[in-house]
Amino acid sequence: MPSFVLRAVTGPGGRCRRIAVSLVLAGALGAAAACAPSTGPTDTGAETDSASVPKPQIDSDFDLDALVAEAKKEGSVTVYDSTGDITKTAAAFTAEYGIKATGVKSKVGDTLEKMTRENQAGNVTIDATFYEDGPSLVGQLLAQKVVYTWIPGSLAQDIPASRQSPLQVLSKGNMWIYNPELFPEGCPVKNIWDLADPAWKGKVAMQDPLGKPNIVEFFNQLKAGGEAGLRQAYRTKYGKELASGDSAAETWIKGLAKNSPILTSSDDDAAAAVASPNQTKDRVALVSNAKFRDVKEKNYSMRVCDGMQPWSGYQYPKYAAVATKTAHPAAAKLFVYFMLTQDGVDTQLGNGGLPGNPVLKQGAFLPDGLTDWNKQLFVFDPAELKNDFDNLQPTQDLWRLNHG
Repeated sequence: MPSFVLRAVTGPGGRCRRIAVSLVLAGALGAAAACAPSTGPTDTGAETDSASVPKPQIDSDFDLDALVAEAKKEGSVTVYDSTGDITKTAAAFTAEYGIKATGVKSKVGDTLEKMTRENQAGNVTIDATFYEDGPSLVGQLLAQKVVYTWIPGSLAQDIPASRQSPLQVLSKGNMWIYNPELFPEGCPVKNIWDLADPAWKGKVAMQDPLGKPNIVEFFNQLKAGGEAGLRQAYRTKYGKELASGDSAAETWIKGLAKNSPILTSSDDDAAAAVASPNQTKDRVALVSNAKFRDVKEKNYSMRVCDGMQPWSGYQYPKYAAVATKTAHPAAAKLFVYFMLTQDGVDTQLGNGGLPGNPVLKQGAFLPDGLTDWNKQLFVFDPAELKNDFDNLQPTQDLWRLNHG
């Protein structure tokens, strides 16, 4: 049986996500020259403080041939992403356009800090980013004009307005899984409130929320958009109403935290705690859909808790943004455009997922037990991202105070 580390993080000493501390705002941005393809952000009239998110720049005069020609003059582009698949995207981009592209895997906190410092210093090496932490993208990088959102006009009509600010290029999922060899009749957890029940105390594995931003974002999104679903699931499990004055989301978060979950430092460890060969422990876990590759590579036994009420997990979006002070604006924009096409997004959907551009086909792979991404998984509301950013610390504190 492979070795893995199961670790509980408690108290104020737990890991905290790095947040860039600078409050310096970038200066006003110049308009692009009218006679060439646009290469920098135009003035949208948006506020520059973190209370308002600058509007996306929709390139109504978009000309792909002209953009490619300008990008070739610039010669190269560097893009940061939190997945190693970015190297595949970069290779496909180079093959398509003949422009040298470098894809770098980087944690969102590291990307946030590096892009902020580069912007302040005026020495930008990251031309664009595909970024999974929507709250800090909206609350910091966009608000401080370290980056901006660019959308090619030819594709703007295909992308719903709700996915344009910021620009969503794809979605993956975190899902509750079980071991079907141990539970051949189906997932032993039927209801999200089971995870906070004493019967599952110490049997729920997940990455430490204080080290994985999208779990805290999930908690905050539940407060805004999950109340009805959580209350219905509560009625189903307990046969009574949750007290009207209580927040269903906060009640569930506190219950989960108090139920001694097994906190790990990675999804790899959470998946191993449930699905590794010869596993005998009765557990469930929250892991990314990418972990289903371990079924073949590591002979794991895992399946999504299909039928779990009200959701079997949640989708987490990935957004695209261009560095405001990049020396390669055309190449950066072309890279974003490429990710909005089938050839581009397919490089990151090998383990499943949904393209941000709904005209495109979803990833062919579906994790065992998942049949419909939108019906089985809770979907984030981009309109809540600024509130998610503002509520980051209170929600982290709620978890710390209740995790035993």
